[in-house]
Amino acid sequence: MAGKTTQIASGILMVTILIPHVISDDTIQIPSNKAQLNGWFQQNVGPLAWRKAALDPALVAAEGRAKTIRVRKDGSGDFRTVTDAVRSIPAGNADRVIVWIGGGNYTEKIKIERTKPFVTFYGAPNDAPTLVFGGTAAQYGTVDSATLIVESDYFSAVNLVIANSAPRPDGKRKGAQAAALRISGDKAAFYNSRLHGFQDTICDDKGRHFFKDCYVEGTIDFIFGSGKSLYLNTELHVIPGDAMAMITAQARKSKTEDNGFCFVHCKVTGAGRNAFLGRAWMHYAKVVYAYTDMSDVVHPQGWSDNFNSANDKTVYNAEYKCTGPGSIFTDRVGFAKHLGDAEARPFINLAYLRGSKWLLPPYSV
Repeated sequence: MAGKTTQIASGILMVTILIPHVISDDTIQIPSNKAQLNGWFQQNVGPLAWRKAALDPALVAAEGRAKTIRVRKDGSGDFRTVTDAVRSIPAGNADRVIVWIGGGNYTEKIKIERTKPFVTFYGAPNDAPTLVFGGTAAQYGTVDSATLIVESDYFSAVNLVIANSAPRPDGKRKGAQAAALRISGDKAAFYNSRLHGFQDTICDDKGRHFFKDCYVEGTIDFIFGSGKSLYLNTELHVIPGDAMAMITAQARKSKTEDNGFCFVHCKVTGAGRNAFLGRAWMHYAKVVYAYTDMSDVVHPQGWSDNFNSANDKTVYNAEYKCTGPGSIFTDRVGFAKHLGDAEARPFINLAYLRGSKWLLPPYSV
């Protein structure tokens, strides 16, 4: 078995052989039984020591030179602010830098430039830090309104709360949309993190991104952009109060673009039968929900073509073996796809992100 440690004892001599854990993406299909999910993840997204031969060489090198810097509001760490910690990372960084952030609120607008890959933001699971700022589209533009902007590759976040504290858009104030996160780098992973906002909570901008055991809330387009992202065991919470809510606004512009959002073993929560699973922000929007439990917050029609019937022929809006009152397909729009097993397979597999080349388990202490 891959990753197994074999022990051979002869008298008092014991030899331990570590068998490399090399698995093809194509074989790593997400199980249909949610109870098996964590075991599946531990088996297939194992530690660095198991998988050096399969991972990106630059990632292996960076992880081998990992260092930790600490942010503490009380001055007991290396830095008092997350911004100062990020500034200390040199341009052209090639080492894993773990920014260990103590508990509390950090009212900062944080940006990790493209020249600073291999950064991890880590918070203790029982004392998760909150990164919060109140930037709006009127002040910064929509994509730059985010509290946390990540433009670099190989970023990871573990046990964080990321929030935008700007007031809820009321339909009257221009530029009131406000992002909590913009992720524009490739090969990023978010674990056990919570993202809070209203309109445009996550700008899932571009690159491959993995979210596991997370919580995302919002009202309109609260996951939007051109990322190629897999959300696993993540709650999508529709905040009540709007006549119409939109969970996703995916921005695929042509049939040849390789991006889309895939939600597997997720939960859609809220109430009111007013939330659409996605709208066709761009003509070729691609969004798939698989094994997802949908509350009655989901509008019976399921999807919006953004009031443009031409999009009905170009979007890829699909569902596979979802459950709950919001998953009933009877009144779905005509362009919604109800996938069969073979059609769903590419979306319920780590091959969707080529994850065996770069995904690692969350950093833990």
